[in-house]
Amino acid sequence: MSVSHAISVDRPPPQARGWPRTRIVGYALVGLWILFGLGIFAYLTYAWNGEFFARYAPAYLQGLWTTLSLVAISMVVGAIFSLPVTYGRMSKSRFLSGLAYCYVYFFRGTPLLVQVYLVYYGLGSFRLQLESVGLWWFFREAFNCGVFAFALNTAAYQAEILRGAIESVPRGQWEGAASLGLHKLQTLRKVVLPQAFIVALRPYGNELVLMIKASAIVAIITVYDLMGNAKLAYAKSFDFQAYVWVAIVYLVMVEILRHGVEWIERRITIHLKR
Repeated sequence: MSVSHAISVDRPPPQARGWPRTRIVGYALVGLWILFGLGIFAYLTYAWNGEFFARYAPAYLQGLWTTLSLVAISMVVGAIFSLPVTYGRMSKSRFLSGLAYCYVYFFRGTPLLVQVYLVYYGLGSFRLQLESVGLWWFFREAFNCGVFAFALNTAAYQAEILRGAIESVPRGQWEGAASLGLHKLQTLRKVVLPQAFIVALRPYGNELVLMIKASAIVAIITVYDLMGNAKLAYAKSFDFQAYVWVAIVYLVMVEILRHGVEWIERRITIHLKR
């Protein structure tokens, strides 16, 4: 005698009709951005001043080069500084880890503007001491002070990015490399770092974007970067498009960088896609 048991199956919820609230908000935000872009384009078309462009375009190009140089040097020097900080953060020594933690805590917990002031005005008050050790030639230049402050700041962020990327690699990778007879330095260079680079690429890209946007800070310590030349152009012409153009240049730089990072990420993770 067979007994049949009825199995109750929950039906899927009915499909929502109409436009949900999230879609409406999304389309509204996109529409606002489109209107904002059209407004900027209309303003630049209406307020186009060929004389202004011909007069200040060379200064903008020079400021752009200064900005790119500042960010590039700061990122490279910061990457070098971040290596011992990362080692300290991952060290089992309480002294080294505590020292590295204090460094990261200070530079990540205080505004970059304050750090620039501390370097530019603070170290400037020790001119005699710096001259006695032969370092005044470096700190008397505002550009060098900006590079130094930016490098110290980004070193703290890059150290945390690198530490997190290394710790994200499974412990089994270290053990497998050790079973093959590789010492720790070889394991780090040939096994761990290539995997950590994939994890750290996008955070490094974000840090570079933040550095590009934060580089405008150095304009307040008499560095004629992109923002500094825009301030100078506005002070001489009182034309608001001086700031509109500099905003467009920053936006273009950020978008180029963002697409570049995405392209690199696609290239180095092509083996992970099936």
